[in-house]
Amino acid sequence: MNPERGTPVVELRKISKQFGAVQALVDVDFSAYAGEIVALVGDNGAGKSTLIRIIVGIWQPTSGEIFYSGEKHNRIDPRIASRLGIQAVHQDFGLVNTMTIERNVFLGSEPYKAGLLRVLDRKRMIEASKEVLDIIGMRSQITPSSQVATLSGGEIQAIKIGRAVYYKAKLIILDEPTNALSVRERHRVVELTQEIRDRGVGVIFISHDIHQVYGIADRILVMERGRTIGDYVKTEIDVDSLVTLIREGRTGKLNNGSS
Repeated sequence: MNPERGTPVVELRKISKQFGAVQALVDVDFSAYAGEIVALVGDNGAGKSTLIRIIVGIWQPTSGEIFYSGEKHNRIDPRIASRLGIQAVHQDFGLVNTMTIERNVFLGSEPYKAGLLRVLDRKRMIEASKEVLDIIGMRSQITPSSQVATLSGGEIQAIKIGRAVYYKAKLIILDEPTNALSVRERHRVVELTQEIRDRGVGVIFISHDIHQVYGIADRILVMERGRTIGDYVKTEIDVDSLVTLIREGRTGKLNNGSS
């Protein structure tokens, strides 16, 4: 923990994860703070997905300690992680195409009017959907009644991010958020990521596009074969050295970004 930055939203200490004979993570230290974008990079099999699944409570670590906002938790599940302000946004799922935006904003937690009959509170759903669209700057383009199936890939990603912000996320995990998007849509997702960072929300950004990562990140964590091999503020490493470190691992030679 960096005392100058306060308490991390999430802090992992010496996290290891074993699946039978396979050691997926080995003594990984990781932290993410409010108001920063920390990129998680590494080749396939580096352990990024395992680490994220532990943060959101899908898997439990074999050993190590996890702290959320400074409080140690011995065991969590995705529902608890969500209540703690941890939200994951995935590229391939998260919204139901056959439903409207207003239904998707409350997916699984729809509000009902008071009374004996279970009647959806449409007014509340519409107002919440408008707020989500305001967050992502798309209220003039999309309405709460728009069906998800009619939206572009970039619009869908933006809505998932806006929904997480609406539900008061402290940390949003973006897992390959710009895959299969057009150049314009990729640019908008990057802009939106920076905007939510500026709102004071922490972001974990996972991508194989190293140049995109370097452009957006405040800090970069590099993983290799289940271990962390570098944790850099962006000014501490240039993009070519970052690519070399990912490609060659611990054997690669680094040049300081200021040299």
